[in-house]
Amino acid sequence: MLPDPLPRPAAITNDEYRARRASLMAKLTENSAVLLLGATLVTRSRDSDYPFRQDSDFHYLTGFPEPGGLLLLLPGRSEGESVLFCQDRDPTLEAWTGIRLGAQGAVRQHGVDQAFENAERDAQLASLLDGRTTLYLMLADLDSMALADGVRGRLTARVRQGARPAEAYADLAPLLHEARLIKSEGELVLMRHAADISARGHVRAMCAARPGLAEYHLQAELEHEFRWQGAIGPAYATIVGGGANACVLHYIENNQPLRDGELVLIDAGAELDLYAGDITRTFPVGGRFNEAQRALYEVVLAAQERAVASIQPGATLTEIHEGVVHDLTAGLIRLGLLRGEVSARVEDESFKRFYLHSTSHWLGLDVHDVGAYRQYGTPRSLAPGMVLTVEPGLYIPADDDIPADFRGVGIRIEDDVAVTDSGHEVLTVGVPKGVREIEAMMVKK
Repeated sequence: MLPDPLPRPAAITNDEYRARRASLMAKLTENSAVLLLGATLVTRSRDSDYPFRQDSDFHYLTGFPEPGGLLLLLPGRSEGESVLFCQDRDPTLEAWTGIRLGAQGAVRQHGVDQAFENAERDAQLASLLDGRTTLYLMLADLDSMALADGVRGRLTARVRQGARPAEAYADLAPLLHEARLIKSEGELVLMRHAADISARGHVRAMCAARPGLAEYHLQAELEHEFRWQGAIGPAYATIVGGGANACVLHYIENNQPLRDGELVLIDAGAELDLYAGDITRTFPVGGRFNEAQRALYEVVLAAQERAVASIQPGATLTEIHEGVVHDLTAGLIRLGLLRGEVSARVEDESFKRFYLHSTSHWLGLDVHDVGAYRQYGTPRSLAPGMVLTVEPGLYIPADDDIPADFRGVGIRIEDDVAVTDSGHEVLTVGVPKGVREIEAMMVKK
């Protein structure tokens, strides 16, 4: 019998979206405007589209769920500072793909000041942007640049009639992405829920695992739980790597059998209201770690737990990573996979044969979320409201000069952690990671 679904948390309110827009506009230069495109539908094959997923930046400022949107922010405009362009109402198309909100619905349901349907976009854009000295947009986005250039060209052609095209473009990304880096309490509520759903999926996969199944069977268990609990689905391509497949960092084929005596690594997270969970666990297919697997696993676990414990305001990701590198290198030397002094093996980067990636990344509306890792050339300090992953791992090649019991073993342990005023909050405590906890749960199943 399936468990009851979790109660769904409250969504981000229109008041919060308004506050985000106001905060952004307060950071703009005088007499400027913002132009931000939403996501569009992407063709999967012929007339079939991929499921729509809104652009994260556009969602952060609007919460608007439809494709083909455009947001203008016009500080000081008496008729309204936020203007949204959206899909045209079309009864014929709506019979196929669902009701569209239209301009009135956008204002009523999403709290923007004014809205127009896209049929009016070309006629309205030039007049709305006329006289704005600086136009903020995503400079890396070619569609945004093309749209801005088109508006600027139309205004330039009318300079003799008094039109005033933008004098400069400015990159919106740094301002907006710095804002996204610090999560509000409303965002943290959604991220806790995404983490809880993700944890339940991992527990379900652990309990289902047994020799003779395939990797995709565990993927099915995970993703069923995600959807059952109200998530959109996975926040990224689910990784289920049995045996040596766990040594491939972005292994997503998930089509091989699960064998007794081997470990399986699962890296998967649910997406809830566009906010991502991101958890990795590694466990024995048959329910028991062998001696070599346990020894290697406990090296990773000790490094991961010490890294999590070090998270607090003022710490840096660089410090956290350096601590993990030291601990993993010391463990590799104890197990005979490296030789010499820890400092020497860290300095010559011998550890990179077994540990190839960074320890942490930001988490939020994107699984590898936005926000600079360095400020003014130095690692930035952690601050309350930031959310990051902690995910050390060891990946042992199947080489002849490695003791046979360790060959082809891949282990990664990952949790999602929010920085608080006094330290940190682990969002993903709902899935076990201790050796005894994992074995007890898998036996109990």
